Amino acid sequence: MVIAKARAVDGPDKPFRAAEIQRRDLDSHDVLIEIHYAGICHSDIHTAHGEWGPVNYPLVPGHEIAGVVAAVGPEVTKYQIGDRVGVGCMVDSCGACENCQKGEEQYCLKGNIPTYAGVDKYGEPTQGGYSTHIVVTEGFVVRIPDSIPLDAAAPLLCAGITTYSPLKHWNAGPGKKVAVVGMGGLGHMAVKIAHAMEAEVTVLSQSLSKKEDSLEFGAVNHYATKDPATFQQLAGYFDLIINTVSAPIDLNAYLSLLTLDGTLVNVGAPPEPLAVNVFSLIGHRRSFAGSLIGGIRETQEMLNFCAEHNIAPKIEVISADEIDEAYKRVLASDVKYRFVIDISTM
Repeated sequence: MVIAKARAVDGPDKPFRAAEIQRRDLDSHDVLIEIHYAGICHSDIHTAHGEWGPVNYPLVPGHEIAGVVAAVGPEVTKYQIGDRVGVGCMVDSCGACENCQKGEEQYCLKGNIPTYAGVDKYGEPTQGGYSTHIVVTEGFVVRIPDSIPLDAAAPLLCAGITTYSPLKHWNAGPGKKVAVVGMGGLGHMAVKIAHAMEAEVTVLSQSLSKKEDSLEFGAVNHYATKDPATFQQLAGYFDLIINTVSAPIDLNAYLSLLTLDGTLVNVGAPPEPLAVNVFSLIGHRRSFAGSLIGGIRETQEMLNFCAEHNIAPKIEVISADEIDEAYKRVLASDVKYRFVIDISTM
């Protein structure tokens, strides 16, 4: 059993504190990972603040994990000590249901086991990547290509796959007009990936403050959604809209930007319900959909795609003592574009 140093939070209004957590002994197919970097996701903040429902505190968040294999169970075949690996938003699933058999473990019919704020198959609470070590069954570990630095790789395990999966599923590619709503941690990855898929990419952000970044990352246009003329000018234009915003927006206004058979996909997860007028859908056979990360196979595919196309998030590396301030800055949209914790500072 490994005692890991960690940062934990004891309640929705409590600051992070230094903690120690026990990681289980290795089972036959388990991998012990020495974590080097952990990204900060808006989901961490929603969960730590209790905005998505009751939480069993103390909580160690973190599901964007990059590190190195430190030990393996006796029957592990995929990894060996020293391998560069990552862990994303889930650490297990039933493995037997129809969705798991299709490689869509994120939609496990019995419910996958989240990396933190869940309960594992041993009946113990799961604790995440704001820690020095984690134990995960090998089937939920992915290999990080050598060309991707570990600090930049961490956000790919959530922000990368959360945007890659819907872009691939809804066939972003040559000839497709794709809009990305929001230019934050998720949004900037969606722009980079959609551009690499050879789609025409447009950013829809509240203001023009990040226009230069949008164009640098591969967008051909950047529009301010605060300007009513934007919705008039772009009416019926897009084949696919990826909404990365974790706050309420006027869905009907954005649905009006879709062409015939276009789809608006929500990957941001605001705690408040969102209202849709059915007439926003039926007029042009439009669809409103959602997408949740990706399966393990697709996550590995995403990492390989990012390595092939030299895609990495733009990050700001912080120490473990700066987590509380980072949360405040995320909520104030004061980050370009993803915070990553240097776990050596634990």
